[in-house]
Amino acid sequence: MDFFSLKMRKTKCKSSGSSTCSEINENTQKLNLKREIGLVSAVSLLAGTMIGSGIFMSPQWVLYHIGSPGGSLIIWAACGLLAMLGSLSYAELGTVIKESGGDYIYILRTSGPLPAFLLAFTSMLVVRPASIAGIALSFAEYAVAPFYQGCPLPELVVKFVAASCILLLAIANCLNVRWSMSIQVFFMAAKLISLVVIIIGGVVMLINGHTSSFQNAFQGTIVGINPIGIAFYQGLWSYDGWNNLNYVTEELKRPEVNLPRAIMIAIPLVTVLYLLVNISYLAVMTPTELMSSSAVAATWGNKVLGSWSWLMSVAAALSSFGSLNGTFFSGGRVCYVAAREGHMPDILSMAHVRRLTPSPALIFTTALSLLVLIPGNFKSIVNFFSFTAWFFYAITLSGLLYLKLKKRHLPNSYEVPIVIPIIVIIAAVFLVLAPIIDDPKIEYLYVSLFILSGVMFYIPFVHFKLCPNLLTKATVFLQLFLEVAPTEKNTD
Repeated sequence: MDFFSLKMRKTKCKSSGSSTCSEINENTQKLNLKREIGLVSAVSLLAGTMIGSGIFMSPQWVLYHIGSPGGSLIIWAACGLLAMLGSLSYAELGTVIKESGGDYIYILRTSGPLPAFLLAFTSMLVVRPASIAGIALSFAEYAVAPFYQGCPLPELVVKFVAASCILLLAIANCLNVRWSMSIQVFFMAAKLISLVVIIIGGVVMLINGHTSSFQNAFQGTIVGINPIGIAFYQGLWSYDGWNNLNYVTEELKRPEVNLPRAIMIAIPLVTVLYLLVNISYLAVMTPTELMSSSAVAATWGNKVLGSWSWLMSVAAALSSFGSLNGTFFSGGRVCYVAAREGHMPDILSMAHVRRLTPSPALIFTTALSLLVLIPGNFKSIVNFFSFTAWFFYAITLSGLLYLKLKKRHLPNSYEVPIVIPIIVIIAAVFLVLAPIIDDPKIEYLYVSLFILSGVMFYIPFVHFKLCPNLLTKATVFLQLFLEVAPTEKNTD
């Protein structure tokens, strides 16, 4: 019996109260992760993870690759539209498969265990830890910068602050989900204030006649598959995290309502803010100045805020901290769900018996992130692995097409037109191929081989379940030491 057939039986059982239902529901007195995330927290988790350091530091790259202010604004809007279409498609998946884990659980249910394991293998061991370490370093650089104005930042100090940031968020996430969400809501508010300040500054400059960047706005636009693809890639970096809410579906209150509702609030909000902030940058700087800036928000601050320009470093630090919290919160859930499905050691699928947080998975993610932080030369790793994200997005949304065409009988409270996931799949294929075709490098082959190397672990340890008792003693010890116990799915 497959997952979807079992799901239909459970749905029927809830109303019939039959003996079959009793068989399905027996032995269900395990722990559940609580549904603590309401609409405000969901919007903050989604938008707060998306709004990281990218909008403060990297708008120049979109402008550089597309060649004109008008073209760059269209790219930013198109990236927001693509993120919106992708999120709406994921919202339908989240209302059909009401389990945490995001891409991993959707691929597992629609494409099978092997591709799901390869996703978890890649994400947990490389992509998530490197992303967390990278965001933590960004936070540390911005937080330390005001104390070393005009001087190079000491690497040891930056890494110490980054490690402290990771440990602080690890403790908060392990102790209480509400604490994590309170942090997310607070820093989301701080980000909004920072962006509104930039927007207001741009409005004042426009009123004072600083409109030269918008005269002949499309002059110099570079039209071609490669420049448009790379500009898209640069813009989408700032929208990364648009699917974060699907990683915590089991902790979301009324997911069938709040999942699509949070998406419809958060992503248009972020898109509008990004467009207005870019307009403000262009009102203050010429396109040439913007493209030559290594830190756009800092340059904007020097021109508009004068001696108060250090506030932009603070704003970028706050933005990075909030984004790191959201990335950490959702990343731990992938590890937790993969272990619950038997793809990782059992200890990682357990939750604290009183706090009801997946603390072993969070501790594991923290340890890997700190290990990656030590050498520090991992940004190229993230860059080369990033193209794989859209590859897995394409697989995930292909699963949605499968459900729409072959499993129409499944109960579903939210549905998008079939053309929407098709558009996102086409865009995903384009984004996977664009960097490889534009600048083919041997590193892309290495990344592909690393992902496929996961098969060597999957076949003996997951498929054939060799050495099932290998970690038993360690699991028992850690279970007692960490005060954790097995959990069950929270799909009610």
